[in-house]
Parts: sequence; C-alpha cells; structure tokens
Amino acid sequence: MPDDTIAAVATAVAAGQGSVAIVRLSGPEAEAIARRLFVAPGGQPWESHRVLYGHVVDPTSGERVDEALLLLMKAPRSFTREDVVEFHCHGGLICVQRVLELVLSSGARRALPGEFSQRAFLHGRLDLTRAEAVSELVTARSRRSAQLAMAGLDGGLQRRITSLRERLLDQLAELEARVDFEEDLPPLDGQAVVAELQGVRSELQQLVADGQRGQRLREGLQVAIVGRPNVGKSSLLNRFSRMERAIVTDLPGTTRDLVESELVIQGVPLTLLDTAGIRVTDDPVEQLGIARSRAALAAADVVLLLFDLAAGWGPGDEELRRQVPDGVPLLLVGNKADQLMGEQAEPDAQRQRQGQGPAQVCISALTGAGQEQLEDALLHCCGCGGEQGLQVALNRRQQDLAAAAAAALERSLEAAEQQLPWDFWTIDLRAAVRELGEITGEEVSEAVLDRVFSRFCIGK
Repeated sequence: MPDDTIAAVATAVAAGQGSVAIVRLSGPEAEAIARRLFVAPGGQPWESHRVLYGHVVDPTSGERVDEALLLLMKAPRSFTREDVVEFHCHGGLICVQRVLELVLSSGARRALPGEFSQRAFLHGRLDLTRAEAVSELVTARSRRSAQLAMAGLDGGLQRRITSLRERLLDQLAELEARVDFEEDLPPLDGQAVVAELQGVRSELQQLVADGQRGQRLREGLQVAIVGRPNVGKSSLLNRFSRMERAIVTDLPGTTRDLVESELVIQGVPLTLLDTAGIRVTDDPVEQLGIARSRAALAAADVVLLLFDLAAGWGPGDEELRRQVPDGVPLLLVGNKADQLMGEQAEPDAQRQRQGQGPAQVCISALTGAGQEQLEDALLHCCGCGGEQGLQVALNRRQQDLAAAAAAALERSLEAAEQQLPWDFWTIDLRAAVRELGEITGEEVSEAVLDRVFSRFCIGK
C-alpha cells in the first residue's frame, strides 16, 4: 500500500476561466502539510468533514498566498480511504499553481494521472469497474454516455460480472470436487453443468455486443458527407450545426477542405465532416481538398452520400457509391426536395411518385424538411438504434476480457461435447473465471493497474 502523500490540482486550470480551483492532497502527511500552510483565524477546530476559512501562507516568508477554504477528510471517510485535504483556492493560473508549489515543497509528491482513483481501488474503496466509470463520467461527451458511466459507478456492472463469475466458480467447485473425490460424492449432472456454462457464455456475448454499442456513445462516430459538387453538403452541415460552419454558394467546388462539426443527436455524439465535392478538376487547391475527401471516406464510421433530387441520380453519383470502402455503412440521401414539391409535402412520398433515384431518405437542407427522418436513419445506419435501452456497457478493456472469457467457455463446452474427463473441463473454466476477475480487479496485475489508471486525468 502507498505510504507517501500525493498532491495535484483537481480542477481544470485556465486563465480567466474558473472562479474556484482545488488542490487535493492524499496520504499520511496530508493534514500535517495543511497545518503548516493554512492559517484559520478565530480558533476554528480542525475536524474531519468541516470547512475552515483562512489563508494559505508561505511558511518561509509569512506571505499570504491566497484566501481560501480548507476541507479535511480523515481516513477512512474519504475517497482514497486515506487522510485527504482539499484547498479551495481562487481559480486561474497563478494562485492555484503557487498553492500547489507550496504543498509540494512541504513534502508531498506530484500525483500521477489517476493516482487518487488508484489509491481508492487499492484501499478497497472502489472496484476496478467503478474506478473506470469515474474516468468515463469525467470524459462523457453526451448525457447518455454520462448515464452509462453513472450506472457503472453505482455498481451495476460490477454486480453483473460478479454474479457471472460466482456462477462459474460454483460449477468449477463441483467439477474439481469430482476430480479428487468422485467416488465419495453423488454423480454430477453433466448436462446441468453444460446448460449453466452455455447460459453464462450467452450473457457474456450479449455484454460484449452491448459494450460495442455503448462505445459509440462514449467515443462518438465520424460521419463523412460526400457527394458531387453543389449537391448541398455544406448546407446540410450548417442545418445540423444550426450555424454557418461552411460557405454555401451556387458555385461548384466552393468547399476546398474538410469542415468539421461536432454535435449530439439523440444522445449519440457525432462528428460531421463536410468534404470537398469529388470531381475531375485542374484546380490544384481543389485537388488537395478532393484528396482529403477520399481519405475521409476511407476513415469514416459511416458515409452519408448526398445527391441532387432535382437533377436525379447520375453516373457521377454511382461512381461515388462504388468508392465507399466495403464494410463502411452507407446512407443515400436525396437533397433539394423543396425544388420538387411544396414545403409541406411528404418528401418520401414525392420521391416514390417521381422515381428520383435510390434515396433512402429525402430532405431539403434549405427548409429542414425531412431532417428528423434523416437523423433516425443516420443513427440506424450507424448501428446506434436502441441505445436508450442500454443499462450497462463494457469499455474496450472489459469487452476484450469478457470476449476472452466467453471463448474460454466455448473451449470448455467443446471438452464436454467430446465427453472428456472432468479435469479437461476445468482448464478453460479456470481461465474464464480469471478473465472475469480481471474485469473487477479481483485478479489483476500491477502492470494492468498502471495501464488502466494512466488514462485518467491528473487529480482524479
């Protein structure tokens, strides 16, 4: 267990961007360091979970560095289950950095990224799934991803994994008992063991699938808007962004570079990329933009191919469709529906009457007609439909471990199908138990912990 005292700024620091900043200490010397640096007038008692008012003072010069509040949290009633002190200082750059410098010069060590959360884990305050949920909550890009992080922080994921692991441990105990004492025990129902292993494997496979869906909520998706020049790509980007992010004119080739817009649609963070219209051109600047458009096409999570309903689907549009890489979801969207009908007409019905190409959705980027249908179709194309029903979602590390556990169970079931002795069943069953224990931190190496917590922000 750690025996030194760590310190870090626990809030974002930027000039003129925050009125309050927090310097956090954790460790056996936290209170002693605080007493050397903080002067609380009026005989205020230094009690746990009580806020003190006073000044941070440089002990060598007696200079008042900042007017501040101090919060002392005595072990074990703290986040790390160590003595924790927080200086609540004025925000900005100078004050908070001076307070941190005094704390470090008084015997504390600068904390590594995620070290407070790592100490909370090491002292049993958090299991590993809850610790990772803390980081996911801090970095959440949408309300839904924050809700999933809170579900992990509340222990929903830990309970699911622990329950599955205990079911496997029960079967492992029965099998190992037969290996050593089969003559002294009643016969084991092999079919019942197989059914239980199959049930756990199915639940793990579902957790992995849900985790992949949840990953989209955490990380977001890149959507490349491609199409021939002047089909309305920039207008569509501006319509989604509710601001003019891209220049819109009637001249083809206006967009010369990628234009990005980050937004959240129905709880899913998306990055829309407005690409230069892909066509044959002698303009060297436009050629560079087209090259970047092709690169965006190859790297996108989903491609939205926009074409002009008024002009109809043409050979150039078909050529663009052929350029979309295999395996990348593609959504065909017809634009400029307002040129074919009144604004109140139903775009899809009108398109069916006029046979305007293979559009899956028809819209007007100018008037906004069909935008809701486009949003629904886009999320469905991204594979994000139904994420509202997710209760817990594994992160990438947890998905890999759950998938490995499911694969180990598959091998154990193969041993059962081949009617091999009980000890052959247990080899991969133990591996599955070990993988699930690594998810919650019950079986995890120091190297894995360092890798997990190094992804956290400093001060958390």
